[in-house]
Amino acid sequence: MGTGAVKPQTWKKKRTRNQSSSFGEPQCMSSQKEEQQRLAVPFCGGIRGGMRSGKKITIMGVVNADPDSFDISLTCGCGDVALDMCVQFEDREILRNACVSDSWGEEERSIPYFPFIAEQPFRVEIHCEHPRFRVLVDGHQLFDFYHRVTPLTAIDTIQISGSLTITKLN
Repeated sequence: MGTGAVKPQTWKKKRTRNQSSSFGEPQCMSSQKEEQQRLAVPFCGGIRGGMRSGKKITIMGVVNADPDSFDISLTCGCGDVALDMCVQFEDREILRNACVSDSWGEEERSIPYFPFIAEQPFRVEIHCEHPRFRVLVDGHQLFDFYHRVTPLTAIDTIQISGSLTITKLN
């Protein structure tokens, strides 16, 4: 990551973070309606204790019928972005980046295949390992993203938005 790197053009459409939706620690909900509301997109929720080596986040969902894009971000509250994963359907790309001290780093985009299909369910696993996040989709490794934000425990928020429905989040 270069110092003072400018946020690339593809990140220009970046959303302003919607803090009004489902923020905080997931709670035990009794009704199915409350569960659906808790996982409404855009979603913003806390990561208990922050990230650490050995921790895993699992996102299960379904891609919308006519998808444009969706984003999964791990952030330090409303500050630094440790991992921003932007899935773009038109170009069949998954862009990754991080923002440290208001400066976006070098964008990563290479992937071995594009795993997301309109109207199909998926499971994204984000494994936090010592030097990197390892991201798997439906059990297959898709990419590694080396940490740019430290300490890992500062990464305490997950934000999800775009053309998807969240069915489960661990």
